[in-house]
Amino acid sequence: MGGGSNNSHNIDNGKYVRYTPEQVEALERLYNDCPKPSSMRRQQLIRECPILSNIEPKQIKVWFQNRRCREKQRKEASRLQAVNRKLTAMNKLLMEENDRLQKQVSHLVYENSYFRQHPQNQGNLATTDTSCESVVTSGQHHLTPQHQPRDASPAGLLSIADETLTEFISKATGTAVEWVQMPGMKPGPDSIGIVAISHGCTGIAARACGLVGLDPTRVAEILKDRPSWLRDCRSLDIVNVLSTANGGTLELIYLQLYAPTTLAPARDFWMLRYTSVMEDGSLVICERSLNNTQNGPSMPPSPHFVRAEILPSGYLIRPCEGGGSILHIVDHFDLEPWSVPEVLRSLYESSTLLAQRTTMAALRYLRQISQEISQPNVSGWGRRPAALRALSQRLSRGFNEAVNGFSDEGWSMLESDGIDDVTLLVNNSPTKMMITSSLPFSNGFTSMPSAVLCAKASMLLQNVPPSILLRFLREHRQEWADNSIDAYSAAAIKAGPCSLPIPRPGSFGGQVILPLAHTIENEEFMEVIKLESLGHYQEDMMMPADIFLLQMCSGVDENAVESCAELIFAPIDASFSDDAPIIPSGFRIIPLDSKSEGLSPNRTLDLASALDVGSRTAGESCGSRGNTKSVMTIAFQLAFEMHMQENVASMARQYVRSVIASVQRVALALSPSSHQLSGGLRPPPASPEAHTLARWISHSYRCYLGVELLKPNGTDLLKSLWHHPDAVMCCSIKALPSVFTFANQAGLDMLETTLVALQDITLEKIFENNGKKTLCSEFPQIMQQGFMCIDGGICVSSMGRAVTYEKAVAWKVLNDEEDPHCICFMFLNWSFI
Repeated sequence: MGGGSNNSHNIDNGKYVRYTPEQVEALERLYNDCPKPSSMRRQQLIRECPILSNIEPKQIKVWFQNRRCREKQRKEASRLQAVNRKLTAMNKLLMEENDRLQKQVSHLVYENSYFRQHPQNQGNLATTDTSCESVVTSGQHHLTPQHQPRDASPAGLLSIADETLTEFISKATGTAVEWVQMPGMKPGPDSIGIVAISHGCTGIAARACGLVGLDPTRVAEILKDRPSWLRDCRSLDIVNVLSTANGGTLELIYLQLYAPTTLAPARDFWMLRYTSVMEDGSLVICERSLNNTQNGPSMPPSPHFVRAEILPSGYLIRPCEGGGSILHIVDHFDLEPWSVPEVLRSLYESSTLLAQRTTMAALRYLRQISQEISQPNVSGWGRRPAALRALSQRLSRGFNEAVNGFSDEGWSMLESDGIDDVTLLVNNSPTKMMITSSLPFSNGFTSMPSAVLCAKASMLLQNVPPSILLRFLREHRQEWADNSIDAYSAAAIKAGPCSLPIPRPGSFGGQVILPLAHTIENEEFMEVIKLESLGHYQEDMMMPADIFLLQMCSGVDENAVESCAELIFAPIDASFSDDAPIIPSGFRIIPLDSKSEGLSPNRTLDLASALDVGSRTAGESCGSRGNTKSVMTIAFQLAFEMHMQENVASMARQYVRSVIASVQRVALALSPSSHQLSGGLRPPPASPEAHTLARWISHSYRCYLGVELLKPNGTDLLKSLWHHPDAVMCCSIKALPSVFTFANQAGLDMLETTLVALQDITLEKIFENNGKKTLCSEFPQIMQQGFMCIDGGICVSSMGRAVTYEKAVAWKVLNDEEDPHCICFMFLNWSFI
């Protein structure tokens, strides 16, 4: 009827109108330019195309309606076909995974039966599982026996490659490793894939299976280019390439990985990579270290690197019906944890961390590339996704370079001031600044920064989840940042003359966050931060009126598996040109263990008003719950002119120390013990004073209002008060301004605070202007009459969020001597706006 057919229905007389091919062609041309033309545009089309003169405007309108409907149906059919193909491939993948798990169960049943029959041989078990080509020794799956040194001639390398291929396939599709599902990962058509980590094997290992909307050849090309998708990869050098008789390739590779923190050395690998095509058409890329070879090429140890080992690992890439690929990834490493301080060894012994930073990173990158190809839309600030991805890689690489500070990249260390908490490095290599010429200014000066200074430090954190801490640092920049440093950094990248900043405490104006892009699964996102109220710094230095920071953030999802969290930013020019220098600074927080018990995923960031708890004793901030540890690495970079090195170094050292102090205060306030966390409801305070106060509150309410406030749970009035559904809170009457001294769980939730931080909130802070006037006028009535009912209104939480309540009741709380002790407020049916 419409669209590509040559008939159209006339809504006036119920007859069909037959369109000629020329008429359809003319309508299609307009449809391609404007799928929904206006009435005037349709009339114009009739005038411009004589072949349409015999068609009524209403008939043309119907044609366009039908054409749009057919286009919508076509797109929906295409989408459903793609979903069906994806579900079919996922079903196939799940069936294969089910078969593998059944093999693993059979293997474990056999092993258990053997142990029962031969208990005396439990320490010397050696059986071969031919179904999965795995070897079990001493009750564990030792995947890589300690071979004698192997011949590294071409024939010897091919033998090693075949052995590596066999071991890799047994890990990817067999039971050579006991895989357990990674916590928090739920397989499904919209998930990243099936992710598992090793249990009880040598080293650390992770495995992932997933669907990728790219053909196998393209997938293999991307995966082999490890620096493009692995942020921790510093370099990958192919030393030699050999061809095999079956059409495969052998590559000798030297690989370097950045260290994630300043407290540990970087890793390097000397390895063999074998690429081949299997009989079923699948592509295989497998790798292993060549640490025990002889009579062949070798790679001597590199300074500042620890030689680690890649155990048989790789990628199995199979074509998927209807397009795309089914991908199996296995990463198996021995990262030599003995080479780092004991407190950091869990970083190098965590299969979960390996899965998050390497295995899942490969899958996410492939899916992101696939999405960019299918949806090549322009994102924020006129940038296409590929351009934004390149910017995020520059931010990440620049931060890694600063954290590691390798001398072959131009970094040299400055002398300490006697306290080794902050390390300073200087880089004056021309490639660091990426500025080819000085820029002239209207005042006649020409100047350009000639070096970059990096101030870096690492610190251990306890009882604070990385995601919560990093999100607070992102959303409350004013709590740790010095806007004078931001102003200096912005002036420096303009390559103009600037003076050292003079800190102005408390003058931070605020920030505006402009989102740019999200990666797959929203694991990482980029944004532009516009700093406000910094105009007065233009008096001190030459700088633009607006200051922008390009910022990359990852790991802030509280509901996800706790992983590495990063906040990396760099000052940018308002023009945001692709070749502008990017000098990143930021934070990286890595959990040192995977213990997350007792942490509620729905915790509220209620610490904006709780930062004064830093002066309290450690005993008040240390609880028995949580007990998680993490390491935070801080690195700040500043461009400067060489003659200012001494002054800039002193300023940077002082600044990083102030940031560390601020982070420590924030971390202490964010610790679970400050929030009284538990698996469910927070327990009430157990002090005798709290029980006494609950009794006074209940008795006074009954005396003044004539009804019971609480239904005692046995004799425990405090428990009933604590779990009362309405927000109950007490404020002092002996000190002005009145501060809150107690609140039940609902009251703490409404104020978005904690019992520890409650005393920092005054009564006047939570009421808006009308509420303050009402409170001031009616307060004497509370003291004389003993109570007062307050009409519904709006108040404000400690985080600045508006809270509406249906009504409120205030009453005077009397102690045992019938003297006024405090004023109690109860807000009924409250909710956040």
